[in-house]
Amino acid sequence: MPGPGPHMLYTLSTGQALMSISNGRFGPHHCLVYAINAFFGPDIGSFSEWLTSVFGLGHSVGYTMESLVHHPFYYVIILGLPLSWFYSWVSRVLLHRRLLDSVSGVPLSRRQCFLLVSAGSLSHFFLDHLFEENGQSSMYKWILSTGWWSGRAPITPDTVAVISFLSFCLIGGFTYINRVVPGKPQRSRYQQSARLILVVVICYALWCASQIYFVTPRRPAVGEEADLGVIVFLSCFFFLPHYLCILSMNSNDVELSERIPL
Repeated sequence: MPGPGPHMLYTLSTGQALMSISNGRFGPHHCLVYAINAFFGPDIGSFSEWLTSVFGLGHSVGYTMESLVHHPFYYVIILGLPLSWFYSWVSRVLLHRRLLDSVSGVPLSRRQCFLLVSAGSLSHFFLDHLFEENGQSSMYKWILSTGWWSGRAPITPDTVAVISFLSFCLIGGFTYINRVVPGKPQRSRYQQSARLILVVVICYALWCASQIYFVTPRRPAVGEEADLGVIVFLSCFFFLPHYLCILSMNSNDVELSERIPL
């Protein structure tokens, strides 16, 4: 599976991109917490297993810890709250001692840290699921299982009709939302576009799932493509962590009382 290098490079690069386009709302504190939890987060169990074996504390203790927290959601459920308190305190200390800059002058709140811990855990498994166990991980095999590999996939009229309709709704709806309308707020366009994409994604996934799991005999949902697995994987491990990072950004109006004087 990927080591510390790929995890850190992936999340630090993503965090840097968010910093560059957010006008300081996603700052170095956000980026550091996000990257640490992607690199060291769920692998804290593996480190604990090694540490207990080195100091003779029993292999079973470290193995139990590793099996509990090396999971995209259990890590957040078990350690999310205590880590959010800890990182919020560290953010305040770093800012107060001028060790790490913050454009807003405000340390991270516990809520922001919890979102970043969650985002880091999911981003960690974005790489792990793709590049571990010689391509034999359960997630990767499930993604491939949603495709059609029994010879050439037949093209059915209802598949063409459904995919054409959803594609038309997506492109046509996006064009309609972003048409030239004087005075229409840009934020409103973003929200409407996001809702449109979400609805189409859900409908697309439901169509694929219905053909794979609820039709007997099974039919190819979209030709030979493993679209259901790809959509679910990207939604959970790519788009969701980045959305959590966006939610963790500072608001435009930061309370002056929260600023730490430098």
